[in-house]
Amino acid sequence: MWIEYSPLPFYTGYISVNTMKTHIESPRLILREWDTKKDLEPFARMNADPLVMQYLPRVLNENASARHIKEFQEHFKKYGFGFYVLEKKDDGEFVGFVGIEHVDFKANFTPAIQLAWRLDYEYWGQGYASEAAKAVIEHAFNELNIKELVAFSVHDNERILHIFEKLGLKYQENEDFDYPALKKGHPLGRFVLYKIKKDK
Repeated sequence: MWIEYSPLPFYTGYISVNTMKTHIESPRLILREWDTKKDLEPFARMNADPLVMQYLPRVLNENASARHIKEFQEHFKKYGFGFYVLEKKDDGEFVGFVGIEHVDFKANFTPAIQLAWRLDYEYWGQGYASEAAKAVIEHAFNELNIKELVAFSVHDNERILHIFEKLGLKYQENEDFDYPALKKGHPLGRFVLYKIKKDK
């Protein structure tokens, strides 16, 4: 049995009565929780792609990818939301992940909930990131009653900054920051901050 949320203009969301797992749909995509056995191989393959990981410190091996999946699952258990597997409706292919999580480091803007995604290179440039992120934003504001989301990226990652702006996130002037896990002066260490707030 499935319970459907009240209709929204862009996406439909479902909660399984038996498993209490969140399931969100957008026009072309399904956003669901992680199944390690099914998702590890394509997730690890994506994380090993230098193009996908260009603005991250390093590519990840399979063990590191498995640890991330475990962390994602634990966040879902604790908070009821997190980073979702992103797959195509028409053929079930793994596209990447998208979702929201609590920021796990201290900064001037924390505590905060971060919107983020990562897509397999094969699916870049097809509007999947903005479509999925829009569904997550609507779910966060309308169903989870979250008041504000943040998003951040390396300062010169123009591709993702364009998507932030397309989604309605606003650049926070004077709030650029150094990512705490990277050494001062690291070429990928300077980040810009964007925010989006729920309409009152």
